[in-house]
Amino acid sequence: MTFKALVATRENEALSTKVTDFDDADLMPGDVTVSVDYSTVNYKDAGALSGRIDVIKQFPLIPGIDLAGTVEASSYPGIAVGDKVVANSWGLSQTHHGGYAQKARLSGEWLVKVPKPFSTKDAMAIGTAGYTAMLCVLALEHGGITPDRGDIIVTGANGGVGSIAIALLSDLGYRVVASTGRLEEADYLRELGAAEVIDRHTLSEPGKPVASERWAGAVDSVGSHTLANVLAQTRYRGVVTACGLAQGLDLPATVLPFILRNVTLAGIDSVNAPQEVRMKAWSRLARDLDLSKLARTTTVVGLADVPDIARRVLEGKIQGRTVVDVNA
Repeated sequence: MTFKALVATRENEALSTKVTDFDDADLMPGDVTVSVDYSTVNYKDAGALSGRIDVIKQFPLIPGIDLAGTVEASSYPGIAVGDKVVANSWGLSQTHHGGYAQKARLSGEWLVKVPKPFSTKDAMAIGTAGYTAMLCVLALEHGGITPDRGDIIVTGANGGVGSIAIALLSDLGYRVVASTGRLEEADYLRELGAAEVIDRHTLSEPGKPVASERWAGAVDSVGSHTLANVLAQTRYRGVVTACGLAQGLDLPATVLPFILRNVTLAGIDSVNAPQEVRMKAWSRLARDLDLSKLARTTTVVGLADVPDIARRVLEGKIQGRTVVDVNA
């Protein structure tokens, strides 16, 4: 049996992708087979498809770090035929075929049952970006950052992590400041719950090692000078969560925010997070994420559209979340 898949190949160091018929027999080993409904395009996916980020470790490979669908076959305890499941990261799109296909075979250890009230489409509107946003919220809470402590800055606010972080935090009672390079889309950010929108250029240039205290916490998906300036402007005993590198891998900062203001820099890893952490994050998403706000962030495309969407993600031209209907 064959099914449609977007397959990445590399020849003479040049990476290319093509929608093609893929043979069921060529799927990798796993104890669960999933009929995939949807995938999504995260920043990591965009980096993988462009070759800008060294994500794909073997070729040919089906990219896509996320998928959601219905279980067709399972020998894994607790996962049954007919279950709606979601997979985020693990080895998908790195060493194992990912979500840009109509079928996937993978380890049951990588799966979480889609919690009510979410559909598989909702699960991919959330995807790794939204699941990462919730991991950031959990880290802020773990650090004692409650709404009465002060503002939360969200950088890269128009992106997937930023959009869902704003929706979550605002509904949990936090006052959210959104940092974006697309001020013309400020109304979208306010609809999600941002109380204030600022130009990213106020944070993206080299700044002072310690500056005036502005926020109690942060969700940063940008890195580089932006993260350094966020740290420099964080209040005493604040918590900054770092989950991305849109501006760069570097961190041109000093230790002063840590030793003068007792600031915590919390790294957020969505790829290898333990199963119990994933289940907690998805449980909280089901409880705390407003589905009407989620729908406002979401655009649906087909499998053949993925390469162009990936390019636009890297150019900073995509708002919110892009869901991939692999059967369209």
